[in-house]
Amino acid sequence: MDKQDHHILQEDTINEAVSMFRALADPTRLQLLHLLSEEECSVNHMAEILDMTQSAVSHQLRTLRQASLVKTRRDGQYIYYSCDDDHVKTLINQALTHAKHE
Repeated sequence: MDKQDHHILQEDTINEAVSMFRALADPTRLQLLHLLSEEECSVNHMAEILDMTQSAVSHQLRTLRQASLVKTRRDGQYIYYSCDDDHVKTLINQALTHAKHE
């Protein structure tokens, strides 16, 4: 196969993917994303479910938001988090399915 037959990714695309995988390379953040792939949640709700402080959850969500993996929606004084799009949900579900696969 000649060099010209290969499609080379743009550097900014590679850097975005690396940033995303860095954000995913943490058990707490992966747990948060798994939860958010099932339902939209507030920080309070996630902290309660995962037995964490609100501050710890917020810190991890900040990293996920910077990696464009989660988005927010404000409803009055509450902020709700969800996966940024269906690609994120698919990525999380595929990764967890692969991890369970024998």
